[in-house]
Amino acid sequence: MSHLERLGRRMEVLIKPDGYGFIGRECPVKECLGYFKIALGTGLKGANLPCTCPYCGHTTRHDRFWTKEQIAYARSVAFNRITEAVIADLRQLEFTHRPRGPFGIGLSMRVEGTPHPIRYYREKRLETELVCENCSLRYAIYGAFGYCPDCRIHNTTNILGKNFDLVGKVLSLAETADTDLATHLIGNALEDAVSAFDGFGRETCRVALVAQSKPVPENLSFQNLAGAQRNVQSLLNYDLASCLSSDEWALACRCFQKRHLLAHKLGVVDKKYIEQAQDPEAVIGRKIRIRTDEVRDLVAILRRLGSSLVQATAPAKP
Repeated sequence: MSHLERLGRRMEVLIKPDGYGFIGRECPVKECLGYFKIALGTGLKGANLPCTCPYCGHTTRHDRFWTKEQIAYARSVAFNRITEAVIADLRQLEFTHRPRGPFGIGLSMRVEGTPHPIRYYREKRLETELVCENCSLRYAIYGAFGYCPDCRIHNTTNILGKNFDLVGKVLSLAETADTDLATHLIGNALEDAVSAFDGFGRETCRVALVAQSKPVPENLSFQNLAGAQRNVQSLLNYDLASCLSSDEWALACRCFQKRHLLAHKLGVVDKKYIEQAQDPEAVIGRKIRIRTDEVRDLVAILRRLGSSLVQATAPAKP
């Protein structure tokens, strides 16, 4: 049997994970072509499971998500094996006939050449690594928000929780710092908590509106809770404050207004804050006071708001 025949009619090429255990995936939708990575052996178990693009939500078979680099590598390995086998078979035909006599003619055949080169590749570095809270799949994506490639659960609450955990660490650090540094860290923690909820709220509403085939407003914002409440009520028929007591909602709104002062007024109280925040400690022209326990309470409230918003806007199960 020739070397070429030994290769058989099928050829398997192993696609190895990178040094972190991830293997690259690429969305087959031309308008997306999003690149992400998954860790084999994590997530859902079973045969013939579908895969979902974290970016556009397209779901189909796993063998539709090979990346262009992986396909090029697999083809080059196949060509390498084939050309190596062909060269080996041709070399079996090599011969040398030396000339005989004074006028003899010598003949020889030599096969030259090398197998087709293998086109190696590296998986790309991505920005966010996640573990799905629903199915435990490890995956990596660009940006922050996306669908789980295995169970298709959107990761908004996962990302929100990770950001709030970081806020808690900053507050713990503030408790051991000197006065000036502590004040700075507490202010940063408040701004980070509001920013995290703003990004979460925008993405959660976007996913819900897309699922309902509704347009997504470009100016949708959660940096002002009262405004966000009106927008969510109008767009998704849900009252953002429905899961909170009036005191909890007032505390959350006041903290968001304090964050506005930090971001735009260097923390100095103005007339608008006095009129809206109902803060008995505030004095116009003086810097706003922000306490560690106040930010912790805000984070706890925002976790509940986030959970309720996701539950209220999740598409109905068939």
